[in-house]
Amino acid sequence: MFRLKYPVEQSDPPLSPRETLPTMFDLPSEDPEEPGLPDEFHDLQPQLLSFTFRPHNYFPDRVFCGSDMNLYYDVHHQNWYKRPDWFGVVGVPRLYDERDLRLSYVIWQEGISPFAVVELLSPGTENEDLGETTSEVNKPPVKWDVYERILRVPYYVVFNRYTDRLRAFSLTSGRYQELILTEPRVWMRELELGLGLWQGEYQGINRLWLRWYDAEGNWILTDAEAAQQQAEMEQERAEVAERLTQEAEQRASEAEQRASEAEQRAEYLARRLRELGIEP
Repeated sequence: MFRLKYPVEQSDPPLSPRETLPTMFDLPSEDPEEPGLPDEFHDLQPQLLSFTFRPHNYFPDRVFCGSDMNLYYDVHHQNWYKRPDWFGVVGVPRLYDERDLRLSYVIWQEGISPFAVVELLSPGTENEDLGETTSEVNKPPVKWDVYERILRVPYYVVFNRYTDRLRAFSLTSGRYQELILTEPRVWMRELELGLGLWQGEYQGINRLWLRWYDAEGNWILTDAEAAQQQAEMEQERAEVAERLTQEAEQRASEAEQRASEAEQRAEYLARRLRELGIEP
């Protein structure tokens, strides 16, 4: 559905480049196991997930987020790994050994599996991401089996940006059960945190994005958004203070004018009384 056939005959009027130029799914990669390089969405979406993943009951230095990072899961096959588009872990140090950035996430060293994994569906990996492929004997297990049976990740979420469909699975009795979503949101009560689809602008692009929300249903802000909101609030407060100052100055000016007018009236009455021979 995403693959084009070449050469593409040009039409009159000409087709747009979007319809004629090859996509990352059509071009080979230097790595024969990688059919194409990740698109820009695969860079931006994990960023937004990491920036808004703030479980209420964990300190920030005990939360780790990984994206496109090798996740090693089997101590008996130490070169076997999966590379989730995004995963979040709670209860581990943000820094490895409290001081270093991780190069990978190694389960038998960390001792804690991810709490949530998100896969962004691509044409080449969709079947495996949705558990529609099976593991082969003497080969590494497929993603679904790793997340479900080996790592036992409590929540597995997949998002198709081409159809804007969100699907979520929770671990129940050792197996993934798909959650029935009445709206595109998944509440994770253990974290007091939810994951849902948000229509808005991120990095200059307005579309549906996955992001986290709190118990009141409010989308969790990134640091940049929080700073902008704070700046807007301070600007609003400054404008209100300036308006109040101007109103106070106007009231003072009006009071001064009334006092001047009253003084002028008093002087006029006194003058008239003197003209009539009456001492005021």
